[in-house]
Parts: sequence; C-alpha cells; structure tokens
Amino acid sequence: MSPATLHRPPRHPHAWAWVFIASQLGVAALWWQMGWRIGLPALVATHLVVIWATLRPQSRLLSPVLSRLPTRERVVWLTIDDGPSDDTLPMLDLLDKHDARATFFLVGERARSRPEAVREIVRRGHGIGQHSHTHPQAWFWALPPRAMRAQIDEAQATLAALTGMRPRWFRAVVGMANPFVAASLKRHDLARVAWSARGFDAVMSDPQRNLARIERGLAPGAIVLLHEGAAHGRSVETLAGVLARMDAMEYRSVLPEALDTATAPVPASQPL
Repeated sequence: MSPATLHRPPRHPHAWAWVFIASQLGVAALWWQMGWRIGLPALVATHLVVIWATLRPQSRLLSPVLSRLPTRERVVWLTIDDGPSDDTLPMLDLLDKHDARATFFLVGERARSRPEAVREIVRRGHGIGQHSHTHPQAWFWALPPRAMRAQIDEAQATLAALTGMRPRWFRAVVGMANPFVAASLKRHDLARVAWSARGFDAVMSDPQRNLARIERGLAPGAIVLLHEGAAHGRSVETLAGVLARMDAMEYRSVLPEALDTATAPVPASQPL
C-alpha cells in the first residue's frame, strides 16, 4: 500500500473555488445568451453539486477522503467517534479482550476534560484522530472559514499537547466536510477519513440492528464507523457485538499505521 493511497492531505485546498468561479462565469454567459430558462437551471445545478459534495461523506470533490483500505485481506479499520466518554475505558477493555486495535476520533474539548482517558488510549496501542473541537453537530457542514479553522486548529493543538503526537487523521462531524475544511487539513497534514460500514449506532439504540447494518458492509479493507458515549447508553454493547462477529467471520482489525509507516503520527515537537 502506497503512502499516497492511505494518507492524502489536500494538495490544492482552494482549487474548488477557482472551479466554482469558472462555473459561475459559464452560468452568466448562458444566462446572457439563452435567457433565464436555461441560465437559472444551470445556476441551481452548480450550487447543488457543491451541496452534494458537502453532505456526502465519501465525496472527493472538495478534498481527498479515505473510505476503505486498499487490501484483499480480511482486515478492517475500526474507528470510534465522539469521545472520550464514560465508555472509553470499557471499550478499551473489550478491544484488549479481542486483541483488536481501533482509532479513536476525539473531540478536542472532551479530550481536554478527560486527559487520562486520552493517554490510556495511546498507552494501549490505539490510534488517535481528531473530530473537531466542540462537535457542532447541527452546523459543522455550514461553518464559515474562520469558525471552521478554529474547530480544527484548537482540536489539533489540544490532542497534540495531551499525547505528544500530532494526529494524522480527521473525520468531519457527521462526515460532512464543506469547502472550507481542506485548507485546515493541509495546514496540519491531516487526511480526511469516511467509512464503508456503519450501524447508525450514535442514534439507534438496538445493538443487534446496529450490528446487522454494520455486517452488511464488512468486506476486506472496510472502515467501520462506531461511536462512544451515545445518549442511549448502549455503545459498548454495539462494539462487543461487532468484535464478536468479526471473530466469527475471521476478520481482524488493523490500524493504517501498521500498514504503512508513512502514516505514523508525528511528534508534536517535530515540524511537518
């Protein structure tokens, strides 16, 4: 697996703006030459493309995104969002029991309030990714440039200070990354991660139904999306079911850092 395949921060984070400006000039020309009956649908279509690219977690239109690992082996990448929480230590114990590894995508302000849990994740050999600073679930997709930069900058600084390592992976809140995400990802050498298997366990309380949905997405190289600290209180049960099912299907978990040393975290004191 090549470094370019696994860890791909945006190289041209403002390219979308030039493409969009060009598209609007084209729309203006259409409107001028052919009238509003053609120009208006063209205007709507160009805006809908940007909205679609923002709301679809796997879209690569605005920035690169990793949705699965390029492998034929029976391995998956377990990713756990929204922590740390009261569930963190029980989940770590479950992962230890199944000799499994996961990447925890942590929220900056939650990590700041539970530094021991963050350090325990690292001590037990798991990965750390970042998942914004305050987790503005309803509005992350619509944040303007300054607010978006603050969310990513503050989370990165917090997690680097707590762990001594700079996270290399980023997951947008609810997976939705608007055009202003890419610049901050490039600045911090962060690569965006989506998923290929999910159970909606952040909101759905039935672990068995969550497991059934995740199982439909299990395949070599799947990236599995899980959550901790859900309001329904059954996140640990869902993880237990996933790990047991993986064992039964002879899948093992793997971190991207184990597949390619180029994805390993960078010490916080070392310049990128």
